[in-house]
This record gives sequence, C-alpha cells and structure tokens, in this order.
Amino acid sequence: MARWLPRSADLTRFCQKLNRVKTLEDDMMETSFNRCLSTIDLTLLGIGGMVGSGLYVLTGTVAKEMAGPAVIVSFIIAGFASLLAALCYAEFGARVPKTGSAYMFTYVSVGEIWAFLIGWNVLLEYMIGGAAVARAWSGYLDSIFNHKIKNFTETHIGTWQVPFLAHYPDFLAATILLVATAFISFGAKVSSWLNHVFSAVSIGVILFILIMGFVLAQPKNWGAQEGGFAPYGLSGIMAGTATCFYAFVGFDVIAASSEEARNPQKAVPRAIAFSLGLATGAYILVSMVLTLMVPWHTLDPDSALADAFYRRGYSWAGFLVATGSICAMNTVLLSNLFSLPRIVYAMAEDGLFFQVFSRVHPRTQVPVIGIVVFGFLMALLALVFDLEALVQFLSIGTLLAYTFVAASIIVLRFQQQKAGAPTQPAGSRPSPEPREGPATGELKEYESFSDKLQLVDRDKSKEHREPGQLKAAFEPYLEFLSDFYPGEVVTVAVVTLMVSAVCLCSILVFGNTHLHLPTWSYSLLLVLFSLGFLLSLLLIWVHEQQRSTQTFQIPLVPLSPALSIVLNIYLMLKLSYVTWLRFTVWLILGECSHGSTIPGSPCSLLGRGKCLVWLWGAGAGQQWPPCFKHPLSHPAEIFCITPSACGADQSHLQTGEIPVSSTHARKIPGIS
Repeated sequence: MARWLPRSADLTRFCQKLNRVKTLEDDMMETSFNRCLSTIDLTLLGIGGMVGSGLYVLTGTVAKEMAGPAVIVSFIIAGFASLLAALCYAEFGARVPKTGSAYMFTYVSVGEIWAFLIGWNVLLEYMIGGAAVARAWSGYLDSIFNHKIKNFTETHIGTWQVPFLAHYPDFLAATILLVATAFISFGAKVSSWLNHVFSAVSIGVILFILIMGFVLAQPKNWGAQEGGFAPYGLSGIMAGTATCFYAFVGFDVIAASSEEARNPQKAVPRAIAFSLGLATGAYILVSMVLTLMVPWHTLDPDSALADAFYRRGYSWAGFLVATGSICAMNTVLLSNLFSLPRIVYAMAEDGLFFQVFSRVHPRTQVPVIGIVVFGFLMALLALVFDLEALVQFLSIGTLLAYTFVAASIIVLRFQQQKAGAPTQPAGSRPSPEPREGPATGELKEYESFSDKLQLVDRDKSKEHREPGQLKAAFEPYLEFLSDFYPGEVVTVAVVTLMVSAVCLCSILVFGNTHLHLPTWSYSLLLVLFSLGFLLSLLLIWVHEQQRSTQTFQIPLVPLSPALSIVLNIYLMLKLSYVTWLRFTVWLILGECSHGSTIPGSPCSLLGRGKCLVWLWGAGAGQQWPPCFKHPLSHPAEIFCITPSACGADQSHLQTGEIPVSSTHARKIPGIS
C-alpha cells in the first residue's frame, strides 16, 4: 500500500508542473490553421461580438432604471474601462499570435494552473453565452409572431416544472445553433463571410436608427421637466457603468482568431482598437437618440427602440429594428461558436484537455471535432436548461480572464527574453567604443585620477540592464533589491498588488453594508490598502522593462494594467454570493479534471511538434504519454529528463530512431 503513496520528489515535480509556463516555438507564425483573415475581417468579428442584442435592449434598460439620459456617460466610462482590458489583449495578440486568447496569454507568462482555470472558465462562459443568445434570439423571433411558436410547443409537447430546466423545450434556439455550427465548420473564410453579411445588415439598421432618431429628436426630453439629464445622480451613472461594461466583452474573439490572421502583429491591435471604438460610438449614439426621441422614464425596457418609433408614429420602423436585432444576435452566436472550439483546441494541444479536440481538418483547417461537439452541447443547453440563473457566470468568467491577462502583461513585460530571441537594437549590448590613441594602436595614458574616474562613470552609465533588473537611477537608494534575480521582485510585487486590490475593493463594496465598519476603521483600512497598492505599483515601476518596436505595446505599464485589475476585481465583488458559490463549484470540478490529466499531459511544456517524457515515479513499467503513439509514427522530438525515465520503451531509443538527450531538460523552465 505504501508504494502507491506519492514521494516528496514526486510532489515537488507536481508543484513545479502547476506553475510552469509554456515555451513557444521560435517561429510563431507557423500554424496548422489557415491564415486568411484580414484586419477588416477581424474588426467585423469584434463588432459582431460586442454589438448584439444589448444595443436594442440594454440601452433602454439602463436609461430607464439606472441612469436616465446620462446612460451616455455610463457608456463612455464603460468604454474607457474596456479599453484598458482590450489594450492588454492587443499586446498579447500581437506578441503571441496563437489561438487560445486569455488561456494562452496566462500560460506563457503566469503558469499552467492559472491558465487552466482561465480556460476552464472561458469554456463555460462561451457555452452559456452562446446558449443564452440563442434563447434570446428564439424569444425575440417568437414575439414577432405573437408567441405562436411557444404556444404550439407547450400545447403539443408539454411543459416542465423541474428546477434548472426551462419551462418548455426551445427547439428553435437549438436549431439555430446547429445551423450556425454547420457554417462554422466549413472554415474561417466561410465564417467570416457569413459574419460580414449579418454585420452589414446590422450596421445598416444602426445607421437608419441614428438618422431617423436625430430627425425625430426633441431636446426637451433632457430638460428639467422630464427629470433632467442625470436624474439618478452619480451613483446611478456608476451603476449603469457596471452594467454597460458587459456590453463590450466580445472583443476577445479577435485575440482568439490571431492564429488565423494574415499579419497578426498589426492586424490584431488595429482590429481591437477599431472594433471597440466603433462599438462604443454605436452604443453612445443610439443611447443619445433613444433618450431624445421619447422621455427616458417612458421607455419600454424589453423593446425600447421599436417602442420609441411606434410612439412617434413610425410603427413600420419596428420591422427594421427587429431585423437588425436578429442579425446582431446572429453575429454574437457566430462569435461564440468561432472562439470556443479554438480555445478548446489550444488546451487540448497543450495536453490539458482531451486530445481528440486538437485535431485540425486538413481541408477546412479548423478544429471540426471541437466545433461539432461544443455546438451540440450549446444546442442541448439552449434546448432544455433555464439559463437565466446561470447568465451571471458570463460576468465572473470574463472579469477573471481580464484580471489575469492584465497581470500577465506586467509579468511578461518585466521578464527577460528567452535565450536566442532576437533583440532590438536599442536593447542590445553596446559595442565597446574604439579606444583613442596613436595610430600604432597604443592605449591612451590617463595622466590623472579624475580622468580615470570619468572613464569608469561613463562605462557604468552605459551598462546594459536586462528587463526585470533595478533601474540604474534607483540603485543607490534600493541597492538591496539588486540581489534578487531579474523579474523576481516584480512577480512578488504583482502578487502583492492583486492582494491589495482585493482587500481595497472588499472594503469599498462590503465595508459599510455587510461589515458595518465604523468610519475611522473604514477610512484607515482604505488608506492602508491603497498605500499597499501604490507601493507595489512603485516597486514594479523602478525596474527595467522590455522595449520593443516590432509589435504593439500598451502604454503606461504598469499603471494601465493595474487600473484594469482594480476595476475588474471591484466588478467581480459586486456580483451575488450565489454566483460565487456556483463559480467555486465549477472551479473544484475543473481542478479535479486538471489533476487527473497532469501525468498524461507532457506536451504542454514545449508546444506543438514536440513532446516531453519526464520521470514520474520512474520504473520499468513507465508508459509513453498519450501524445506519443509510436516512435516511428510520431514526427516529434522526444525529450527525456533522464534516459531511464523512458522505462520499458527505452529499446526504441537505443536504435537511434528517436533523438533523445538528458541535456534537453535544461531547456525546459521549471524542470531540474
């Protein structure tokens, strides 16, 4: 029995694997996908992911119940907050043009366990999001036909009175998901073309709404007799901002598509900037014309735009609004179905999910198995489950991904570049200056001590400092920090910054309501945690960071990612405790799944095309990992920590069929 217990060395390796980072290939443009998407394709994908039914429903809801006409200010603030997260995605998408979005970005900078948690939550987010949009699409279309579809289903099939299940099976929602799955499986170009069609119709309807809305605008609807511009004050504007923030969560489809972009270094940042700017402008302008057409307190939250045109005598415009809403929801469906299989593919390729999902169809060059399987799962969710109670999962999963991507930007920016990576001319070690002296090559003699001192100071000022090292200007004051490895202090400071942000936001959210803190302790804790946050930020800033002109970089690092972290944590803490409870259960399930697959997932260290065999309780019965089928059929290079780790199959290696060397282990971070 004792031999089945894990040894301390095994536990050590287990912990190392939990925090190991992914090593990328030298040629990151190499891919099994089809790089066919242009900047316009990516931009329209991003717009389709953001401008969905929220434009037709969310604007009226926030205006009537939270902010009034000041919903415009709420969208401006929410757009700026989303920009902080979007810029982090833009930098990663340009530097790491691989599919996987937030999962991949976390894996290459923070570690495997955190990457798996992000991927696991994003997986649930896309599944619930796609199913919820399909049900909204079905309900909207059904309302146009006076709920005839719903009545027919309840009459001929029946209803359910079961917790967590829908009141009746929604066959229309499941059908639209299956049809969209079929189109997505034909390839990225077909998906992009279909998205272009729906986006063009949606944009055309939005332009019609804006033109007609400004023609019918009545400035008196913002007047004092109707309650003024901001009837709910600043608190209403901020409450509306928290809700409006979720209208912009679709831009990560661009990062998930970076492996299919022709020129991701330029296309991804531009597409994210263009799509977010256009989406923000659309939300602001539509909110403006909506509250100018009719008084904000008379809006119908369920169909604000159609009702506004109807009340102004243009009932026929309701048909156009309905067409635009359905097309907008179609683009969101395509966005979810496009992104989810690619994230699952990245996890499967790294050995953290079932290997069958890492297969790419040779003709369409998309992960067809993942598309079909998760398309059917989405359809099943939309068919039988009540998704209203689970929709808040979308919020917490998205915010958690934003938080880790922002933290990953700080960690990666202050990390040293891997050995052999091309460096910028500005970051290369300066070549020694030609020594002055006679033509015969004799060294110049310095006649005084001051001359020699000036030479030493000049050489010291030109000393090259690697990313993660203390800046030369702060070395006399913080000399004790120079004893740490480059990037080590920054990593600790990032952890401290996130802990301080959690504590600070907890006091802001729960201090007066749940904790009932007295004023003096409330203020004291705010000051202490704010100082901890600012000191962590300062400690990061005094270190050197990577300077690159080849790809896009978010400005004002570490300030910009730190602000994004604080905002995301604050919004997460505003969610209900029931959402956190369900989220915890989902994390536990994910950890159980992750823990059961770790010994069989060695391909995650070296990325695609390479496989690692490591010593996990070495013995004669050591088996090859799942990614390794047969020495002669696998084109990968096999890396062993020790030759004995290959166990019974070591005979294959002695024939020279597979190049194996224990020295390869030195190339792998976190493995000794």
